[in-house]
Amino acid sequence: MSELRTIIERSHRIVFFGGAGVSTESGIPDFRSADGLYSQESGQNYPPEEVLSHSFFISHPTQFFTYYKANLIHPEARPNTAHLVLAQWERQGILTVVVTQNIDGLHQMAGSRRVLELHGSVHRNHCMICGKKYGLDVVLAADPVPYCECGGIIRPDVVLYEESLDEDVLEQSMREMSRADTLIVGGTSLAVYPAAGLLQFFSGTDLVLINRDPTPADRLATLVIHEPIGATFAEFLA
Repeated sequence: MSELRTIIERSHRIVFFGGAGVSTESGIPDFRSADGLYSQESGQNYPPEEVLSHSFFISHPTQFFTYYKANLIHPEARPNTAHLVLAQWERQGILTVVVTQNIDGLHQMAGSRRVLELHGSVHRNHCMICGKKYGLDVVLAADPVPYCECGGIIRPDVVLYEESLDEDVLEQSMREMSRADTLIVGGTSLAVYPAAGLLQFFSGTDLVLINRDPTPADRLATLVIHEPIGATFAEFLA
């Protein structure tokens, strides 16, 4: 922890890159751990990866939304210590941006204003016919498929399997990582591409990896901490 504090104190442009492990301490399950979402049955005779694919969404919207609302939307979740500390660092001017693979919106709820969401957000939704935008409340109230007043299906602005990441968000993330003097990677196994490939754009001084389990990039890091990220950040919370 003293080494982490030293790195933070000498940093001027921190970028944080986070994954599902950032939100597990808020009660949201991750995907690939032993007790994660992908280790559980979908309840629909399809593996979760198939249910969350673009083709399945188009062909089986009822089954998609039943699974999606039961497993990927957590309206009761609140920011944990990690989210709060990152927002605090942004206010202090040492953290420039959060790049996240999460779709839960907890960084914004904690007060972060510069957040690049690689996989979209459950809080943004739009009609597939007329493009009208909707909040999460409309999706939650539907039974189970949400429809626009024009008759079109309202789909979440999240990246499904078989879909590409938003090019603008991806390019912004690359640019911010290339400018950072410190990159903190937290709560991600670095197993999902192209998101995990963003690390190659970092050429700064310190790479910090905070994750419960080892990652493929541990050998490249200045500092590796195999602990939950919220607990790790606890002593930084003002």
